Amino acid sequence: MVIKNVVGALALFGLGLAGCDQSKAELDSTKQQLQSVTAERDSLKTQLDSTKQQLAAAQQQMDQMKQAQAAPPVAPPSGAAVTPPAKHAGGGKTTPKAPTAKQVDQVEQKKANTGGSSM
Repeated sequence: MVIKNVVGALALFGLGLAGCDQSKAELDSTKQQLQSVTAERDSLKTQLDSTKQQLAAAQQQMDQMKQAQAAPPVAPPSGAAVTPPAKHAGGGKTTPKAPTAKQVDQVEQKKANTGGSSM
């Protein structure tokens, strides 16, 4: 009976060691996964901080542009030379401007008045 108990104890001890080996491999694998996930998290945090800084800079530029647009244009001081507007590369040729709605209405009224009742 003692021999059976010793053999049973050795068998359980052997299974325990085999179980520990599997657990150790799984633990090592989990540690590696943890390290890679931690590195990825740190990388994403760095990207997020960088994006936040870029967003803040863009917001600041937008605010400056809005302020500049809202401010009245500054007149040049008296005696200062006013630069003429730049000429187009088309050799001085200008394209005609599109007629305004008021001009279109006037033309239509003239057509209606002249071609309407001539009896």
